[in-house]
Amino acid sequence: MEKIIDIITKEAAKAFSDCGYEEKYGIVSVSNRPDLCEYQCNGAMAAAKTYKKAPIMIANEVVERLKQSRMFSMVEAVMPGFINIKLSLDFLTKYVNEMLHTEHHGCEKAKESKTIMIDYGGPNVAKPLHVGHLRSAIIGESLKRMGRFLGHKVIGDVHLGDWGLQMGLIITELKKRKPELVYFDESYTGEYPTEAPFTISELEEIYPAASAYSKEHPEYKEEAMEATYLLQHGNRGYQALWNHILEISVDDLKKNYKKLNVEFDLWKKESDAQPYIPEMVQYMKDQGYAYVSDGALVVDVKEESDTKEIPPCMILKSDGASLYNTTDLATIVERMKLFHPDEIIYVVDKRQELYFEQVFRCARKTKLVEEDTSLRFLGFGTMNGKDGKPFKTRAGGVMRLEHLIEEINDEMFHKITQNHEVEEEEARATAKIVGLSAIKYGDLSNQASKDYVFDVERFTSFEGNTGPYILYTIVRIKSILNKYKEQGGSVDGLQAVKLEETNESTKALVLEAARFLGVIENAFAELAPHKVCSYIYNLANTFNHFYHETKILGEEDKEKKESYIALLLLTEQILETCIDVLGFEAAERM
Repeated sequence: MEKIIDIITKEAAKAFSDCGYEEKYGIVSVSNRPDLCEYQCNGAMAAAKTYKKAPIMIANEVVERLKQSRMFSMVEAVMPGFINIKLSLDFLTKYVNEMLHTEHHGCEKAKESKTIMIDYGGPNVAKPLHVGHLRSAIIGESLKRMGRFLGHKVIGDVHLGDWGLQMGLIITELKKRKPELVYFDESYTGEYPTEAPFTISELEEIYPAASAYSKEHPEYKEEAMEATYLLQHGNRGYQALWNHILEISVDDLKKNYKKLNVEFDLWKKESDAQPYIPEMVQYMKDQGYAYVSDGALVVDVKEESDTKEIPPCMILKSDGASLYNTTDLATIVERMKLFHPDEIIYVVDKRQELYFEQVFRCARKTKLVEEDTSLRFLGFGTMNGKDGKPFKTRAGGVMRLEHLIEEINDEMFHKITQNHEVEEEEARATAKIVGLSAIKYGDLSNQASKDYVFDVERFTSFEGNTGPYILYTIVRIKSILNKYKEQGGSVDGLQAVKLEETNESTKALVLEAARFLGVIENAFAELAPHKVCSYIYNLANTFNHFYHETKILGEEDKEKKESYIALLLLTEQILETCIDVLGFEAAERM
C-alpha cells in the first residue's frame, strides 16, 4: 500500500502543477498544529521566492484545486501562505479498511532485498554477561527483526571474544591450580577428555582472579602471554582447554540471551578470522597499501577533508603480533567471502567510533569490500543509574545481566499481585513477559546514541511512556475483543471500519493507525528503534483517549459497534506487530 502522506503529497504536487508551479512544492507533512489541521503544506512559501508572488496568493490558487478532490474534508490557506488539510471520512474509511485486510497492514517489502549482517553481541567467553552487554543485544535484535519484517535477509552474529590474553590467563591459572591435568603434559599424545575440568561457576571465578593477580605479578602476566601465544600457535593441550571454555561459555551465554529474547544466527568468534589474516596481510603489502612505521605495519587512512587527526590503522605490531584491528579486518574478509553482504552494521559502544572509522576506511582503501558495500556504525550511549554514573549493584560492582532481569521480574511480580487475586505460577509467567517489556522498551525508547538513566521504578510503571503501559493497552483491547466474542460477535467476518459520522477521538485513532505505514521502514533506514517506540506510545495514548470517550460494547447500533471492533482489531494488530519487531510480546491478561 502507498503511504497516506505520499498519496496526499501526490495530490498536492498535481495541484501545484495544474496552477503552473513546480510539483516539488507540493510536499506535505504531518501538522505541527493538530488543533488546526491534520496535515500541512508549506510549499507556497518556497514557491513565492521563485515566482515573485505573495505566498498567500499561490496558496489560495492551490487550495481551489485541492477542494475539487473528495480526499479532503477541509483545505484552507492561512497567512502568510500555509495550506492546512483535513482528510475526509470517506477517504480514511477506504484507506484503513484496505489496511485491515492487507498483509502486514499494507507495509510493503523493500523493493530490493539486501543481505545485511549485524554484529551485535561482542561478549568475551569465560565471563558472565553484565549490564554493559544489554544495549548491543537489545538494539541489535530489534534492528534484525525490523530488517526481516521489511523483507531483507538479515544475519545476526554474536562475534565472541575468544582469542586474546584472557584465554592465556585462564590457562595459566588452571595450570597453577591443577598442574596434574593431562592438558599440561607435553608428552601426552592421546585423546583429551570430553568433559571440561571446570564448571561455568568455576570458570567465572578463575578469570577475574587471574586478571587481578597478573596486575600485581609481572612474571605471571608473562606466563599468561606465553600461554596465549602457544594457544594461538597450535598447542594441543591448550586448544583442548580452549574448546572446553568455549563450549561451557557458549551454553551459558545462550541461556542468558534467551532470557532477553535475543537470538543469533551465527556464533562466530575472533578465532574464526585468524586463518584469513596471513593472506590479508600479504595482500596489503603486495598492493602497497601497508608499510612499516616504527617497526609496526600500518595503513594510512586519513583523508583531505578530515577536520581532526585520524591516525593510521595498525595491522601488525612491531613484534609481528596481530591486534583487534587485524581481527576485525579479517572478519570483514571472512564475511565478504562467506555471505557477500550488501551492508554490515556494527552495534557498539559509541566510544569506539574513532576505532571503527579507522577500520572502515582501511577496509575501503584496501578494497576488502565492494564499492557499494555499506559499513555502518551504530554507537550507543551508556546505561546509567540514578546517580548519572554507569549502572552498578548496590555494593558498587558491575551488575550481572541475569541479576538485573531477576530484579525487574520480582518488581513486576510484586506489582501484579499487589492489587489482583492471581495464581502465583501465572503471576510469575506474566511478570517475565511484562518485565522484559520494561527492560527492552526502557532501553529502546531512548535514542541509541544517548546515555540514559535506567530507573527500575519508572520503567516498571503501568503509566507513562513505558513497556508495561504499552502491554496494558494491548491487554485492554484483547479483553474488549474477547468480551465481544462472548456476546456472540465474530471478528473474523468484520469487513469495514465505517466512519460516516464520528467524534474527534475516533478519527484521531484512525489517523494514528493509518500512519503505521512507513514507521518501521523509516526507523530501520535511520537505525532508530526509538521511532517505533514513539509511534506506539502515541497510538496507545490515542486509543486510551478513544476508549474513555466511546461506548464500544454498549453501542446499540450494530453497524457502528462492528466498526469500533474492526478499528480495535486493527489497532491491536499494529501494536502487536511493533512490539514484535522491538523484541517482546504481550501477555493475554495483566
